[in-house]
Amino acid sequence: MKIITTAALLVITLLAVPIFTYFFGTALGPEEWKALNTLCKIAAVVAIYSFLVGELTNNNSQVDKLWSIIPIVYVWVVADYGGYAPRLVLMSLLVTIWGIRLTTNFALKGAYHWRFWTGEEDYRWLILRQKPEFNPRWKWTLFNLFFISGYQNVLILLFTLPVIVALQNNQTPLGLFDYIAATMMLFFIVYEMIADRQQWKFQRQKHARIKAGKELEGEYKKGFIDKGLWAFSRHPNYFAEQAIWVCFYLFSVAASGQWFNWSIAGCLLLIVLFQGSSNFSEEISAGKYTAYADYQKRVPRFIPFSRKRP
Repeated sequence: MKIITTAALLVITLLAVPIFTYFFGTALGPEEWKALNTLCKIAAVVAIYSFLVGELTNNNSQVDKLWSIIPIVYVWVVADYGGYAPRLVLMSLLVTIWGIRLTTNFALKGAYHWRFWTGEEDYRWLILRQKPEFNPRWKWTLFNLFFISGYQNVLILLFTLPVIVALQNNQTPLGLFDYIAATMMLFFIVYEMIADRQQWKFQRQKHARIKAGKELEGEYKKGFIDKGLWAFSRHPNYFAEQAIWVCFYLFSVAASGQWFNWSIAGCLLLIVLFQGSSNFSEEISAGKYTAYADYQKRVPRFIPFSRKRP
C-alpha cells in the first residue's frame, strides 16, 4: 500500500506543480510552443513504446534504458529550433556528456543487448511485481502504464524543459551565471561518475568472490559499499543526479533573469521521485544486510556532511 500511495502522490504532484508554476514567468511564444509540441509527441511515442515492450517482454526497464538517451534528443531538437544559439548549444553539450556517461554506466550492468527489448532488468521491478499490492496481474499493468511508462517519461520531459525557457529568451547573451551553472553541472557529472564507478567495482568484486566460492571477508562481508563517496552519503549517485538537474534549471534563470519560473517543476519532481526510490532501495538493503541499519544512522542519505556523526 505504501508503494501505491507514493506513486499516487507523485502523479498528483506531477499535475499540481506545473499548474502552479505556470503562473511564474512569461507566456510561451509561437516558436516555443512548436518546440514543446514536438517534444511532447516524442515523449508520447516513447511512453507507448515503453509500455508495450514492457508488457510483452515482462522486462520493465525499458524506460531505464532510455532515461539517459531521450533528454539528449530533446535538447538538440530545441537547439535546432533556436538556431543553435550559444546557450542552447552549451546546454545540449552538457546533457550529451551526462547522457553518454550514464548510458555507459548502465551498459556495464548488462542493460543493453542487440535484442533491444531484452537486457538486464532493474532488480527493484522484479521485487515490486511480487508484492501482494500488484496481484492480480492487471494491477501491475496499470502501474506500468501510469507510473513506469507514463509518469517517468513525462518527468524526463519536464526536467529538460529549462531549455525551452532558454529558447524563449534566446536573445539573452551567455554570462557569468551560465558558466557557473555549467561548471557546477560538470562537477556533479564527474561526482556521479565516481560514485557509480565505486559501486560497480565493489559489486563486481563481491560477486566474483561469491561465484568463485570464496568466503566474503572485510568490506565485502557487510554486503554493501560504505567507502569512498559512499562514506559521506548513502546515495551519492542519487544526490549528484538531483544536483545535475537543479544546475540545468539554473540556465533558465540565467536566460530569463527570474529565479523562479515554471520549468523548475522538473527538477522538483525529480527530487520527490528520488525520495521514494531511495526509500524502496533502503528497505531492500536493510532487509538483506544486518549492518545497514547502523550505516543509516551514521551517514546522511543524500547531502554529504548534513548529519553529525556520533
